[in-house]
Amino acid sequence: MSRAVDRILRPSLIALAIALAAPLSSTALFAAEQSGPRAYNLPAAPLASTLNQIASQSGIALAIDPALVSGRTSAPVKGQYDALGALQAALLGTGLQLQQSSVGSYSLIAAPDGTLALPETTVNAASTFESAWGPVEGYLAKRTAAGTKTDTALVEVPRSISVATRQQMNDRGVHSLDDAVRYMPGIVSASFGSDTRYDWMRVRGFEPTQFLDGLPLPRGVYANPKAETWNLDRLALLRGPASSLYGQTPPGGLLDMVSRRPQAQSAHEIEVQYGSDNHRQINFASTGKVDDEGRLLYGVSGVVRDGGTQIDHVDDKRYNIAPSLTWNIDEDTSLTLLSQFTRDDTGVTSQFHPIQGTKLDSAFGKVSHHKNLGDPNYEFYDRTYYALGYAFEHRINDVWQFRQNLRYTKSDLAFQAVTVNSYIPGLPGYELDADGNIGRGTTNVDEDISQFAVDNNFQADFSTGAISHTLLIGLDHQRINTNYLAIFGTAPSVNVNNPEYGLPITRPDRSTAFYDYDQKTRQTGVYAQDQMALGNWRLTLGGREDWVHTGTKFFNQGDATSTERDKKFSANAAISYVFDSGLVPYLSYAESFQPASNAAVSATDSFKPTEGKQWELGIKYQPPGSNTLLSAAVYDLTQKNVSVTNNVGNVTITSQTGEVKVHGLELEAVSDVSENLKLTAAYTLAKSEVQDGLYKGNRLQLMPNQQASLWADYTWHSGVLDGFGIGGGARYTGNTYGDQANTYLGKANAYTVFDASVHYDLGRLSNSFKGASVAVNATNLFNKDYLSTCDSYYCYYGDERSVVASASYKF
Repeated sequence: MSRAVDRILRPSLIALAIALAAPLSSTALFAAEQSGPRAYNLPAAPLASTLNQIASQSGIALAIDPALVSGRTSAPVKGQYDALGALQAALLGTGLQLQQSSVGSYSLIAAPDGTLALPETTVNAASTFESAWGPVEGYLAKRTAAGTKTDTALVEVPRSISVATRQQMNDRGVHSLDDAVRYMPGIVSASFGSDTRYDWMRVRGFEPTQFLDGLPLPRGVYANPKAETWNLDRLALLRGPASSLYGQTPPGGLLDMVSRRPQAQSAHEIEVQYGSDNHRQINFASTGKVDDEGRLLYGVSGVVRDGGTQIDHVDDKRYNIAPSLTWNIDEDTSLTLLSQFTRDDTGVTSQFHPIQGTKLDSAFGKVSHHKNLGDPNYEFYDRTYYALGYAFEHRINDVWQFRQNLRYTKSDLAFQAVTVNSYIPGLPGYELDADGNIGRGTTNVDEDISQFAVDNNFQADFSTGAISHTLLIGLDHQRINTNYLAIFGTAPSVNVNNPEYGLPITRPDRSTAFYDYDQKTRQTGVYAQDQMALGNWRLTLGGREDWVHTGTKFFNQGDATSTERDKKFSANAAISYVFDSGLVPYLSYAESFQPASNAAVSATDSFKPTEGKQWELGIKYQPPGSNTLLSAAVYDLTQKNVSVTNNVGNVTITSQTGEVKVHGLELEAVSDVSENLKLTAAYTLAKSEVQDGLYKGNRLQLMPNQQASLWADYTWHSGVLDGFGIGGGARYTGNTYGDQANTYLGKANAYTVFDASVHYDLGRLSNSFKGASVAVNATNLFNKDYLSTCDSYYCYYGDERSVVASASYKF
């Protein structure tokens, strides 16, 4: 980290520590999160059965000592209660009462002699209970399913997990996944600058798999879905291997997104935006009951965007709608239909700028950030994506529940682009001449991906002696069909200062295609996991067996075929201790595997899946009485079966004998410090090293050694500034290499950029404006000029300043 950046960030980190000290000093216990009031009609029954039923339906973590409840009968529970009220009603007359731990879980204790068994309970209709698959109030999520597939307190999950809540995304004016994760540790977003086609990220050095509503999104070459963040209630980043639950995934981690789902309480919102580069966007969302009883709930959200980009003549148009419907079949069964349609019309915003005029000085000066070096008369990127699926839940009895997530996804793409030639010194057409002229080529792609995915699991909550268990047993399956055609051609040269459009460009015939294949992948996985609790001790054990079959037919190679059959067992284990002070240290081990797919598959070669393993030692701290979570983790990550190149007797040989090691430190703080102040802070220190081959000792591509970020939002709720709020953030990214050789031409220097926002609740002016608010968000506030990446052939500019004003109305 440079001295200048150190001078900027060190005072900020000290200020952060001081700011966090106030909430940490409180030791008062939080009142438990509670589900909203509902009608109960439970007769007197065995106490354990009644308590388990109430706790499981509401998501409350309740540890039951069989010796305490043996032979006891619950009181009848009839009437309107919130979740804690129902538990307390069931305990009336039993001589037992609830005791809450510092992290929000509950256990039973004998009521002291001479006291009432339970305190009086008041039903609070405004109370809400957070679910791992639902919305979050504020910045701090307290529950998550990422890493366990069960609704678990975030502080008790023995893995590094960050969550971007809806309010975080709203406050920062998020428009993409790249935007949503940029204040988290351990992840590099917008690796090639923001791309309207896809979100390019690296987590602990590797590109993450994306999951939506518990199921993987399809991954192709160019036709990958680009998730709409407006449709999300939350986004979790799980760092490290996760194949023991999720199957074929990279060792760095995964993104686990949760869609907005129908809610019983009616809520409607519309937002209008206008900003830099003629950005125009309308966001809308609505949810509520269909019938008076609330058996049917609806939800719909969507986006209409018709704007430009920072590149001349490249549009950013999106038409998106995501309807959903929940059917509460009975008290134990629900079905939520989730659907989405997205149409994108955009282009290449990364532009593949020449090395000369960006990384290297040139006689003609600097290549403009805004120049389109392609040809808008020839180029297009048209993607149509739709998905239809459901989330089904059924409680079988007081121990077992069943969940099934299912989705069919289709993504169709037609794509044509014109880009300058890669840099080869001394070769005409492949380096800029003194006048700024350079040759160009075309990329022509037709790609469609269809995917069917289903995940079934049974969860059992029970006790064996003094040990309570959350047992998960599951089976998932997916089928992916990919048709991919890529044809590369030539185009007239261009002058980077004065590009001329409309020159004749001919798309080559399909017979000249570089890629032309049909690929079918079938994957099945069986997994089991047990989360055990003994007093304050927590132990998690899990394992999964996967079978993957990939068959590819290469039309451009005489209809040659390739078949890959892979089988792999992945394990995970973790142990932790939940101190009453809110401190939770943990040690975890996890494995990953990832077979070759898409264009990485060959008609002549066979590739083994890459395999990863990781040890992680961490500590989490959720101080009693505060909405604050502090996390720290050190990890050691290894990936094997990596393709490496060696020179043997002056002969270049490629083999899968390589190994990559990554280890690092990650720190994170997320806090709703007060009603007024909310903040997130993160720091990453990482070292990666190639272990074999020509590039032994080099760093991984696109992975900085250091990152740091800080975002805070302060909103006044009284006084003359009532309703007014300001937000600001800083993001530091260390230098990176975009090429395996770690050359000067592949190096991008470290940079720091600042973001800011101002917002005002117009309802504080007058009741007639209730629900209306306005905001202005700016990214790269001081218009820092930087390169996000160079790969020794091209360079990619980082985003310039963008300012977006918005007006929203909630009713």
